[in-house]
Amino acid sequence: QVQLVESGGGLVQPGGPARLSCAASGSIFRLNAMGWYRQAPGKQRELVASITSVGTTNYADSAKGRFTISRDNAKNTVYLQMNSLKPEDTAVYYCNLHLYGVRPEDYWGKGTLVTVSS
Repeated sequence: QVQLVESGGGLVQPGGPARLSCAASGSIFRLNAMGWYRQAPGKQRELVASITSVGTTNYADSAKGRFTISRDNAKNTVYLQMNSLKPEDTAVYYCNLHLYGVRPEDYWGKGTLVTVSS
């Protein structure tokens, strides 16, 4: 069974940085993508950024130029470096692992809260 463990987040001042990490454990032997989604109060969960096991990245418009997603395949870990944070970035950030294949699978972390406030 795959498990995702997130770390990072917390209270950050506007304009400041934050770094999230997510380590995946279990049987991950297929082409996959790891990513970050976020859900703000009263809003739907939305994609922030994703990266495939071969390094292809995808960013939400709101993340472009401020956030950078990266991964260490040897550690099955994905990182999200967030810079120039804004109050509207406040949300619970969820790590996602998507396994491609005839039977695609999705796994989620429990989420980590990022609060951008002075």
